[in-house]
Amino acid sequence: DLISRIQALDPSLPIVVMTAWATVDLAVEAMRRGVRDFVQKPWENPRLLQTLRKQVKHARARRTVQDRLADTRNSDARLRRELIEARELQENLLTSSQWANRDSSNAGLQVAIEWQPATTVGGDYVAAFNIDNEHAALCVADVVGKSLPAALLMANFQASLKSLAPLYLSPEDVSTRLNDVLYANIPLHKFVTAFYGVVNIPKRTLAFTNAGHNPPLLVRNDGECVRLEAGGSVLGAFPDSRYTQGEVELHHDDRLMLFTDGLTEAVDATGDQFGEDRLISLLCEHRHRSADDLKDILFNAVGEFCGRTFRDDAALMVVAID
Repeated sequence: DLISRIQALDPSLPIVVMTAWATVDLAVEAMRRGVRDFVQKPWENPRLLQTLRKQVKHARARRTVQDRLADTRNSDARLRRELIEARELQENLLTSSQWANRDSSNAGLQVAIEWQPATTVGGDYVAAFNIDNEHAALCVADVVGKSLPAALLMANFQASLKSLAPLYLSPEDVSTRLNDVLYANIPLHKFVTAFYGVVNIPKRTLAFTNAGHNPPLLVRNDGECVRLEAGGSVLGAFPDSRYTQGEVELHHDDRLMLFTDGLTEAVDATGDQFGEDRLISLLCEHRHRSADDLKDILFNAVGEFCGRTFRDDAALMVVAID
């Protein structure tokens, strides 16, 4: 509540908190609300002063940029054009056919993807791509925040994932190394939630690690719903994080849904959230539909619920196992 009240008075004012790394959930929630840096207890005065000076310097730079943008009307039109181009590029990267649905090596697996940023560009990432002839990757991720800063951080995440995926078949290894890369490259007040899985196509198994993301939902032919939760903390927030790995079998007529919280947290005119229960109910009810049909049913239901106005970036992937 205090963080929210401070930001209401001055959104550019940097907020630094003191915390213990043991309180991971509290630290993550603080970053979601706008905290820009941490001082770990017990603190050292030189480290504290260094952190405060750095955040004051960054805040002054942000205000200088804001003042310049406010004084230059022509920059608004140029910025809009650049954002539109960025939107087209990002949409092509996220929704183009990254998965060869007609490829014989992926026979029996169909993937459908939908993506909707809250503003022109967004910080959600969703992708399915081949690693080799027997393995394929499934990933959904969400950068804290929205718009251009989130999109830039997501580009860093995407590039890191694409470089690491061919090197390590183990999702826990990929997640551990992704955390190291992101922690070194992104500001402390930013982080990424992500689910990363590797499908063994001949064996029909999915190994996965969930790094603080909304658990994907695996619905069986008989209607049983399995939440894929095994993993660890968010990526890029804490050094030396380690992750556990889960594994499930994929059966004929299973449907797997990966999504970001922009879907479940979409709100109607009364402020009611769509919620995970509605998503699960729709998924179970239409579990025998194709990946494309099921994706359209789910996304359209959320869109109608919120009047097509998403307050956060939203991404959805549906995988159908034939």
